[in-house]
Amino acid sequence: ILMVPYALGQEVVFKKDKGPVLEDFNLDFFLNYNENNFTKKLSPVYEAIRKTRQNLDKTKSLISFVGAPWTLAIYMLNLKLDKNTINLKKMKKKENELKIIINKLNKYLCIHLRNQIDAGADTIQIFDSWAGLIPNEQLDEYCYQPNKKLVNFCKINNTPVISFPRGINKNYLPFAETVNPNCLSLDYEVDPIWAQENLKNFCLQGGMDPKTLFKEEKEIFNEVDKYLSIFKGSPYIFNLGHGLLPETNPNVLEKVVQRVRSFK
Repeated sequence: ILMVPYALGQEVVFKKDKGPVLEDFNLDFFLNYNENNFTKKLSPVYEAIRKTRQNLDKTKSLISFVGAPWTLAIYMLNLKLDKNTINLKKMKKKENELKIIINKLNKYLCIHLRNQIDAGADTIQIFDSWAGLIPNEQLDEYCYQPNKKLVNFCKINNTPVISFPRGINKNYLPFAETVNPNCLSLDYEVDPIWAQENLKNFCLQGGMDPKTLFKEEKEIFNEVDKYLSIFKGSPYIFNLGHGLLPETNPNVLEKVVQRVRSFK
């Protein structure tokens, strides 16, 4: 997702045990950035999508993705203190700047989405990975409304869209009602029974904790079966509630896929 700030001229480096760090943000540079340069720097992404689409079975969807404005802004302004907290004092100080960035990012993200769709992507997933760090009273402004603009853009372009507002717990319901994506991706902190009961009008995806894959095979299958049983009869796509951890054994993944496909 950090290809977008990179394409907007902000250097991105990855530091061991810390993750991505972006150079100091320059608002004037950001606001006056050339749109053609933005698209040009992202051209390898579009070429990769084109090649993948050409070589992919036509019956299979090609999902591309973007980070939501809030999540990108967190990185761009270096507001994260650690994996689970942000610098609220700095956020308050940068509030006016943050609002301008989020609004402008929506414009660039729509350009990026359009280019990905033109290149062959037929489904979009929007990752708001740090939505759970937004104070409750600002969820609508920083999460719901920016995501809604992107979802509406995808719908106008006849492209199904999946939203992943990670960490907002039971606020998944107002998010779903406001943003109205085609599908909601659940994080592993969402109770699947609660989701099945309260989000029944939506296609759901994911939910299982990636750390489950480090357990004994019987425990893994029990957890897989739990999710499949809870959502049986509902529009549901089995998946994890976050990304794969680097230590995950590929052989375990193969067995999980076979388990899902054989479930009745």
